[in-house]
Amino acid sequence: MAAPAAATEADGEHGAEAKKGIPKLFIIIGAAAIVVLLAGAGLFFFMSSGAKPADAEHAAAADGEHAATGEHGGTVEAAHTFIFNLPPMVINLNNEVDGPAFMKLTVALEVANEEMMLEIQPRLVKVIDAFQVYLRELRKSDLEGSAGIYRLKEELLRRVNVAIYPSQVESLLFKELLVQ
Repeated sequence: MAAPAAATEADGEHGAEAKKGIPKLFIIIGAAAIVVLLAGAGLFFFMSSGAKPADAEHAAAADGEHAATGEHGGTVEAAHTFIFNLPPMVINLNNEVDGPAFMKLTVALEVANEEMMLEIQPRLVKVIDAFQVYLRELRKSDLEGSAGIYRLKEELLRRVNVAIYPSQVESLLFKELLVQ
């Protein structure tokens, strides 16, 4: 008779462990469900805080407007900014190890208004000179990856703003970037 009593006692302990494990399982599942719901709500608010419908209509109307092309660069108005195209540049990169390396670069400057374009026009030679001096010191390895291109963009933007001070360019846009 000792054997059935031992079996009953073992079943009782197993049943007690199962009863303790079930509430822990519900707590873990409930916490996971709350985390998923909060993440979903955060994603919904993040995605819905984008462009408003009125802004989208305004941007679509502005896309249809164009300005005249200048002597040294063309302009296009898009969402209250103007694009000033610089002439293409071919630069011999500083590459002592791998032999000669060249870069062809075509950029456009995004400016706030037409008056800014008129201020840039006489200073265009200073802008191109600032670009050439900087670009000739670059190595092919400096332009590898998106981080290299981002650093190039930021440095060229800084140099153009120094060359045309007190005027200021809002953004520099790459139209063509070829490294060979």
